[in-house]
Amino acid sequence: MTSRVIVALRVKANASRAFDVFTREIALWWQPNAMFQFTPRSPGRLAFEPPAPGGEGGRFTETLASGKVFEIGKISVWEPGVRLVFGWRHATFAPGQHTEVEVLFEPVGSETRVTIEHRGWDSVPAEHVAKHSFPETVFLRRHGEWWQAQLEALRALAQTVEA
Repeated sequence: MTSRVIVALRVKANASRAFDVFTREIALWWQPNAMFQFTPRSPGRLAFEPPAPGGEGGRFTETLASGKVFEIGKISVWEPGVRLVFGWRHATFAPGQHTEVEVLFEPVGSETRVTIEHRGWDSVPAEHVAKHSFPETVFLRRHGEWWQAQLEALRALAQTVEA
């Protein structure tokens, strides 16, 4: 079984709006944290580049202050208002070290449940800088707390931004 974190919360917005805020407005709600950054020079500006019509391409990037663009991961699923799946890597991940994030947008009455599953952490050794040498359970708990804070920031923005 893969090592993973799963967090969820409800947003007072429809699923389409929640998806748009998650993808188009990530630079506004994302809360940088020195413990969970992508490169030693982070934080930069995050962005999703959607796949071209037909579903080819698409990526999740961080543009650093120098202008350099770091590709965090490729987008493998882009279903607006329903589901998003993308790769997630730290700049120092070795070949074979790969994690993936799946985000589900599920209508619940007039709200949307946003669920994040960040999986594949068993491919990254505990000694890696991305895991801070924490034991697996401690790392996953801390990472889950961090994702929960990200979702709370998303919720705050989604509830105030015009659709």
